[in-house]
Amino acid sequence: MRNRDDYRFLRLADAMTALNQKVNLIGIIAEYGTPTRSRGTDWFCSLRIVDESHNVRGLLVNIFAETQEKLPQVKASGDIIQLSHVLMKTHNKETYALFNKKFSSFALYEGKHGENYNPYQISSMFWPRNQDTMFVDGLRKWVDNFQLDSVSEESVLLRQIKDGQCYDLVCKVLHVSQVDQEEWMLFVWDGSDAPPPQLLSELHTEKENPLPLQLEPQPLAREALCKFPTIGTILRVSVDQKNVKLNISSVSAGRWIKFINLMFKVHEGLWCGVLTSSTKVRFLPNEHLVILERQRNFEKRLSSKLDQMPFTSFPWPCRITEVDDKVEGVPLVTLMDVMTYPQVTGKYKCIVRVVAALPWTIQDFRSPDGTYRIRLTLEDPTGRIHAYLFAEDGEVFFEGNPPMDALIRKWNTLLGVAEVDSGGVIENAPRNPPWVLCCIKSYYVDKNDVWGSRKYRIFDTKLVC
Repeated sequence: MRNRDDYRFLRLADAMTALNQKVNLIGIIAEYGTPTRSRGTDWFCSLRIVDESHNVRGLLVNIFAETQEKLPQVKASGDIIQLSHVLMKTHNKETYALFNKKFSSFALYEGKHGENYNPYQISSMFWPRNQDTMFVDGLRKWVDNFQLDSVSEESVLLRQIKDGQCYDLVCKVLHVSQVDQEEWMLFVWDGSDAPPPQLLSELHTEKENPLPLQLEPQPLAREALCKFPTIGTILRVSVDQKNVKLNISSVSAGRWIKFINLMFKVHEGLWCGVLTSSTKVRFLPNEHLVILERQRNFEKRLSSKLDQMPFTSFPWPCRITEVDDKVEGVPLVTLMDVMTYPQVTGKYKCIVRVVAALPWTIQDFRSPDGTYRIRLTLEDPTGRIHAYLFAEDGEVFFEGNPPMDALIRKWNTLLGVAEVDSGGVIENAPRNPPWVLCCIKSYYVDKNDVWGSRKYRIFDTKLVC
C-alpha cells in the first residue's frame, strides 16, 4: 500500500514551481480537448484545470492512454479531476502536468451540482482514500462563485468569422445527426448571422452539379427543422470520428458549449465548422453571462422587424427589385420562417440572395411555347430553398420581354456576376450576389402528399435595375 503522504494534493500554484517532480493534483476542469491518436499507438487528450490558487489561465494537463476509452471521459466542464503521480514539465515557456499511463492515475467527479462523492470514472491504477471527499466538496463550493469562462479569451460571434480561420465560439447545440458510420454533424447556433461568402461555383454547372441546399446528405426531417430558431445562422459542425474522437452522447441538443480553436470553412458557399486535433470543448451552464447575453440579443431581434433582416443587408437590401404594393401587408420573414410555416400554403416577403439558377442562360428561360420556367436557388443566413419563376410571374419579374442587352445586365447584377466596362463578364471570378427583396408563395402539387410535394414560387416581384 502506498504511503498516505504520497497522496498529498498540491495547490496548482505550488505545482507550477515543482518542475520535474511527480505531484498529486485536484482541480476543476475548465476545458478539455477532443481525444486524438498520438504519433505512436497511444491516444491523447489535454485538459485545463483551475483551483482557487491558479484560476486565470489554468494548468494544462496532457494525458496519454492505450485506448480512447481509457482517457478521461469528461461529462461536462466544471467537473472535478483528481490526478496522482503526474510529472510537472515545461514546453514553450508553459508549465504543464504530464500524465504517464505507466505510473499516473485519475478519478473524475461531478462538478458543482454533484451530490455523489463517488467518482464516475477511475483509471486502473487509481487508489481512493477517505479524505478525497473533503477536497471534492471544497472545490464544489468554490466553483459556485467562479465564472469558468474567465480562464480563456473572449469568443467571437458567427457574424465575425472568416474562411480558413480558427476561433473560439459559444453556441447552442440544436441537433445532432449521424451522417455516416464514422461521421456526425452538430447543428449549432448563437443567434447572429454568418457573413455571406463569395461563391466560387460556375453558373453553367448548375444542371450537372447543382449548388446544394444543405451540407448533410439528406435534408433534416421537418420535425427537427421546426425546433430551430428562425433567426440566425445554423452552423453545421462536422465531426469525423475516424480522426477526432468526441463524446457525442455528452453533446446533446439544448446544451450550450464553447468550442475552443474551431476551424471555419466555406463549402459550396455554405459555412461549416471542422473539429481538429487542437479543438477543445467546454460545456457552459445556462446561467453563464455570455449565454444570457446571447439570449437577450436574440429576443431583441425577434421583437424588431428590422433586426430580422440579414445583418449585412442593413440599412436596406439592394434596390434592384420591387414588390407589388398589394403585398405590403405580407410580413417580412426569414427563409427558416418559410420552411417551418405551420401551413403548407402561404405568402411571405424575404430578403435573399439569388445564388444559382437553372437554366442559367437567358436564351433558355422560356419553353418552346414562350412560357417562363426558371428555378432559382435563394439563400439568407437561415437557409436555402429552390423557388420557381413560372409563366405570368416570370412576365412580371422581367417586365415582359425587355431588350436582350438590358436583360443580360439585370441578370448579371442579380447573380453577382462580375462585368467589365465593355459589357463582358470576368470568367471564373467569385460571385457576390446582392441582397434583394422578393415575394415568395408556398404551394403543393400533390393533394395526396401536400407536405412532401411542397414547392415555392416567386410572385409580384420585378427586377428593375
